[in-house]
Amino acid sequence: QPYRKDFHMKFSQNDILNLMNDKAYRPLLLTELMSVLSVPKKKGQAFSETIEKMLDDGLIVKIRGDRYGLPQKMNLVTGVLQGHPDGYGFVISDSKGEPDVFIPRRSMMGAMHNDKVVSRIEASRKGGGREGTIIRILERFQKKIVGRFERGRNFGFIIPTDKKICYDVFISPKHFMGAKNDDMVVAEITSYPQKARNPEGEIIKVLGKAATPGIDTEIIIEEYGLPTKFPAEIMSEAEALPDEVTNAMLDGRHDLRNLRTVTIDGERAKDFDDAVSIEKTNDGKFILWVHIADVSHYVPWDSPLDKEAYSRGTSVYLPDRVIPMFPEKLSNHICSLNPRTDRLTLTVEMVFDHNGIRADYKIYESVINSNERMTYTDVWKILENNEAELIARYQHIMDSFHLMKELCLKIRAKRMKRGSIDFDLPEPEIILDIQSQTIDIVRSERNIAHQIIEEFMIAANETIAQHMSGKPLPSIYRVHEAPDETKISEFNEFISEIGYSHKLVFENPKTFQKLLHKLAGKPEEVLINKLLLRTMKQARYSVENIGHFGLASQHYTHFTSPIRRYPDLIIHRLVKETIKRHYIKKEIKGQLDVILPEIARQTSAKERVAMEAERDVVEVKKLQYMQNKLEAEYDGVISGVTSFGFFVELEEILVEGLVRVTSMYDDFYRFDEKGHRLMGDRSSKIYRLGDSIRVRVEKVDMEKRKIDFTLA
Repeated sequence: QPYRKDFHMKFSQNDILNLMNDKAYRPLLLTELMSVLSVPKKKGQAFSETIEKMLDDGLIVKIRGDRYGLPQKMNLVTGVLQGHPDGYGFVISDSKGEPDVFIPRRSMMGAMHNDKVVSRIEASRKGGGREGTIIRILERFQKKIVGRFERGRNFGFIIPTDKKICYDVFISPKHFMGAKNDDMVVAEITSYPQKARNPEGEIIKVLGKAATPGIDTEIIIEEYGLPTKFPAEIMSEAEALPDEVTNAMLDGRHDLRNLRTVTIDGERAKDFDDAVSIEKTNDGKFILWVHIADVSHYVPWDSPLDKEAYSRGTSVYLPDRVIPMFPEKLSNHICSLNPRTDRLTLTVEMVFDHNGIRADYKIYESVINSNERMTYTDVWKILENNEAELIARYQHIMDSFHLMKELCLKIRAKRMKRGSIDFDLPEPEIILDIQSQTIDIVRSERNIAHQIIEEFMIAANETIAQHMSGKPLPSIYRVHEAPDETKISEFNEFISEIGYSHKLVFENPKTFQKLLHKLAGKPEEVLINKLLLRTMKQARYSVENIGHFGLASQHYTHFTSPIRRYPDLIIHRLVKETIKRHYIKKEIKGQLDVILPEIARQTSAKERVAMEAERDVVEVKKLQYMQNKLEAEYDGVISGVTSFGFFVELEEILVEGLVRVTSMYDDFYRFDEKGHRLMGDRSSKIYRLGDSIRVRVEKVDMEKRKIDFTLA
């Protein structure tokens, strides 16, 4: 039995939701629901567990009299509370398309940032918004608090580093754990806030003073609850794995060890998920092999390693460390496609015609032996700079690199033709010293080598997704919905005001792509690209194959990184089912119908946490760098305009700060919201979104994580 041992078939949530969605439905008791849905008494426990799970998830609510119904039919909204430093918040509804609910400070009822809550709509607000009150807290997100400790004689308290948590946490002297004044600490919450009381807690870890090298990353790791160590049971299971591929493992696998194969990754990469091989036939066709580490061979369903990977969801890549999904024995050794070493893989073999159109494919288990571990930089130097030393060193695989470039450009052209949106935005690369202190920030640019791997991985992911969509087995897809029509209308209004007549159509990615082409090379390109990116929805995992808007793809999934993403590991297992069996048992399909939606939901949530943590660490490292740049002057671009000032992004190092109107002494400035600008009353001087400007670094506030600029 390959699936979860603790699994037993639950009643379909969809059946319950469909019943409650019926116009004739009225709130029913549990026994009445069982009767209407013809649930036998012996299945009552399983049915009750399904109802409890739906209550916990906020899909249904229980009202007075122990009756059940849908929140939206009772003027209730379930969702996640987004807190604000000033004490109010917004409930982000679980239901797609529903507007947020504003929660005034007096109506928070002790709820904290990121709690899952039920809110009751109390009033309408201007612009179609809604105002409400928290009536129930379904799940507390904050189990621990990270912050600065202020110690008094009879008590102490912690000021959270996350400013969206607007409560200080009271600490009794018996729970100080030796913390000194101004230490950064982690506390476990023992009592949550009530109307007239702050939360209470116990210090469980003292991190040290804020200036301690590396503590900035530690603080964010603790804030997001990222697991930095593997339990002993997990390490034991990993250490028991074989150190190398044995002959016994090769039974039934395609032996590709004589095929010219390379990995291409960044200089600092240590885990190699993917390798590629390429050949060209006499009739001008390309055969592309994408080999992906066969992690599923070593990590079976429901094993301790599998459960740990599921709970983590993804590896987290920070500037000064990696928090991996698997222990090093897997991620850097037996599952990593290291050069000149036999490794087990799952291979997608694709045939492309001379126009870059995929004509055929095969999927099979394999064993490879990579010829070389290449870096993006070296491949770029070979293909674009014709660097003699590198060409001589890699003469035995030079043909492969040129074929890769040729095929990459062909399939990229096809992808662009169908309307795929390519945001080629510069990313900051943080350069650290041995104490994890930022010594430089440089732009990280994509080159032809990045494009080669990107195109080949997209091609493999699309092939796998299309393969799975044609099978009678549920799967997980990487989906990206079309953006919200209202946001696109607002964006169209903005670009028309700055001189662009181009109109985006929210359901047509080609219109987005055409705008990006118009912007190419212009001063406002990066800014408008970023603004456009903010209008887009976030990609996620789903069991429904609704396509990928950004890639203009009907079929897309994540298959190519099972070392660092849990959904990819699941896809490997499902693909193996389809290539080994012609018939899938009804029982297995039924189990997957229940398991996969939860995996998609969990991994989407974990991905968001990882992205936010990575972003916050990068921002803190930027602040750290700017602490030593007070009074320095930089050229930048106005990246946002508000009533209290405008934000400026520095051109060379991609650092953002605020120029406050209170620091602009030459005039009184009025905010023109529609025109995205500040206008001087006396001088008619205008500061508009996208304008180039020179600023001076005035203040860096590490605690609030903000930078203030003044006009140079």
